[in-house]
Amino acid sequence: MTSTQNPTVTVAKGDLDRAAGVERYLGPVVRDLVALAINGKQAHWHVRGANFIGVHEFLDQVVAHAQDGADTVAERIVALGLPVDARVGSVAAQTTTPELSAGFQQSADTVRAVVAQLDAVIATVYAAVKGLDDIDPVSQDIAIAVAQELDKDRWFLFSHYAD
Repeated sequence: MTSTQNPTVTVAKGDLDRAAGVERYLGPVVRDLVALAINGKQAHWHVRGANFIGVHEFLDQVVAHAQDGADTVAERIVALGLPVDARVGSVAAQTTTPELSAGFQQSADTVRAVVAQLDAVIATVYAAVKGLDDIDPVSQDIAIAVAQELDKDRWFLFSHYAD
């Protein structure tokens, strides 16, 4: 077993491979969750019309869940010894979330837009769940917990559709 050492930590080569695998799948999750938090707040500020209060207030919960999930996922990557790149430019360049319209939006349009945001992030999270299956079950459990919260948020928002 090859190992890498610094003055305080000895990391086995296999652990470096595991960490790199975790970052490969969870790095995109962090960036998508950061994008969801930013876009969710943008939507929160600009929603108008029917169901305003319900949508406006629930978007704060979506943002909080995205921020909490991003923090948990990022801390898992860092705990395994790798850095996380969730700088604004990196998030903007690498997120899978669709572009959000600028300005005020009617609540039905806002709900559809944020559901599309959630769908993109959920797809990234489920890819991580699948990819982490043979790499690191602890990281996979974290991704599963994030998926559970996102699925619930999507359900709550989708329930605002009048169609």
